[in-house]
Amino acid sequence: MRLRNVKNKEEILNSSSFLVKAPKEYCGKWNSYFHNSNPIYIEIGMGKGKFIRELARRNPNINYIGIEKYDSVVAKCLPKIDPDLKNLAIIRMDALEIDQVFSKEISRIYLNFSDPWPKKRHHLRRLSSIVFLKKYEGIFKDDFDIWMRTDNSSLFCYSLMSFSEEGYVLKNLTLDLHKDLPEDFVTTEYEDRFSNQGMPIYSVEAVKVSNKVNK
Repeated sequence: MRLRNVKNKEEILNSSSFLVKAPKEYCGKWNSYFHNSNPIYIEIGMGKGKFIRELARRNPNINYIGIEKYDSVVAKCLPKIDPDLKNLAIIRMDALEIDQVFSKEISRIYLNFSDPWPKKRHHLRRLSSIVFLKKYEGIFKDDFDIWMRTDNSSLFCYSLMSFSEEGYVLKNLTLDLHKDLPEDFVTTEYEDRFSNQGMPIYSVEAVKVSNKVNK
């Protein structure tokens, strides 16, 4: 991924109240950050944040956290956030640290147009690999709930296999998500681009009943 530098990037990052500067300090207590006990949904790899911003605007009774690795991408997202939103936070971090930032408190994970890491030797870097699925187990509050969209058929097939091997039930699986969508459907920036080019969008909801003793 080639990223363009963003003018005044550091100033944007340092001045935004939506960017959580020390996210590991909230591990296991993110409800205290939001000052409520509402469900917490996260998007791993939020890009410029169109999807997570719109969900937060529409659903004030759900807390949303967008996660992105790259400074320049985060800096493009932050100025676009409605300053009146109270249920949105942004974290700049590598997804490999996810289990150091959350613990038994997430109700849903969104994986939208994740990096496919196409080379076979890199397959464990995919956000739907066994490495990440094991990390996600420790951050879910109750049942496991992962919603995924991608334009990459190979990544989609790989992810379906990973989910199935880990005991997830696959729901609302489609190979052409945009064939018949409601007008108010929330899309991502990548999704708009790929759909406008006539590319099919693959989507699935992977759900697994938790076997945790203490819910």
